[in-house]
Amino acid sequence: MISQRISSIGESITLAISAKAKEMKKRGIDIVSFGAGEPDFDTPNHIKEESKRTIDEGFTKYTPSSGINELKSAICKKFKEENNLEYKESQILISCGAKHSLFNAILALCQEKDQVIIPAPYWVSYPEMIKASGAKSVVLDTDEKGGFKVSPTRLKRAVTAKTKLLILNSPSNPSGTVYNKEELKEIAKVLVKQGIFCVSDEIYEKIIYDDAKHTSIASLDDQIKKLTVVVNGVSKSYSMTGWRIGYAAGPQAVIKAMSNLQSHSTSNPTSISQKAALAALKGPQGCVKDMVAEFSRRRDYILERINTIKPISCTRPLGAFYVFCNIQALLGKKGNNKTIKNSLDFCGALLQDAKVAVVPGVAFGKEGFLRLSYATSMENIKKGLDRIEEFVRKLY
Repeated sequence: MISQRISSIGESITLAISAKAKEMKKRGIDIVSFGAGEPDFDTPNHIKEESKRTIDEGFTKYTPSSGINELKSAICKKFKEENNLEYKESQILISCGAKHSLFNAILALCQEKDQVIIPAPYWVSYPEMIKASGAKSVVLDTDEKGGFKVSPTRLKRAVTAKTKLLILNSPSNPSGTVYNKEELKEIAKVLVKQGIFCVSDEIYEKIIYDDAKHTSIASLDDQIKKLTVVVNGVSKSYSMTGWRIGYAAGPQAVIKAMSNLQSHSTSNPTSISQKAALAALKGPQGCVKDMVAEFSRRRDYILERINTIKPISCTRPLGAFYVFCNIQALLGKKGNNKTIKNSLDFCGALLQDAKVAVVPGVAFGKEGFLRLSYATSMENIKKGLDRIEEFVRKLY
């Protein structure tokens, strides 16, 4: 009944775990969830007020399917001022979230027999989007010692005559990895030499810590820019996940193809949300700085605590709002009356026994790890880590 291509697409493990945790909470069980991939802060007031004004003024009808020009213009200005990237409005597509922009880009660029390189750990939806396009994922493993970064040497080895695309995510979900300019230059050399496209997922661009700086690979030179689709949005930076506004910038022909696809699928993103996104980009940015400062405080606390819960360990993320924890030493132990063979078993036992929800590394293509989101209150973080510590102590 169901098409073979769509039947091959699996459910998001992160969403499944979040749903399970919510269902347990509804039954009155005290669950601490580290699964959320969204800021726990409210959308800033000036953005909400603009949306109310937009409704009152009657801006509630269809817009052009690729988005309103006013928002495209603001996005162009943002790219120029913050990323040193020059784009025309015709090179911008506004979509129903960054996920939608990624989906549009992959379907516009890829087809049967194409290969797409995705570094692991990767965001859970990349492989499923690639399946939907008919292309094949080529998972390029990275290691903790190397900061979960792709080396140019390993990238070269992964390239074949069928390689069409590299998906690059910096700052990274789930590892928090941030590529510096020199590292991106080496990756760009490989892509330009082979004529391989890059989809650069930069949705966590503004959530960055310490002395790290975000660089868009498209900003390095015109050669790599012509091969790159940059994807971003307002969901993470402005705590607007439910507003569903993402955007993409790239070569005009690619953006046109993505726009054509969108015109026959969702058509335009919500008119009201587009106006709210405009207020986010053009309005005061102090709300972003305040949110990142709080995330930084939580990150420092969770890192210090996790690295005292032996044998779990965790490297220091420089972006996003996740820690990616190594639990390899715990595999093979007994928990929830069965042997913990993998990260999924660990998460199941942790949720059942300790009432803590985390996401297994297997969801990100990296067995033996867990992702914890610190997009939750410090109270929840402390309570959840106390429970994890007790659970691990019983195992180990």
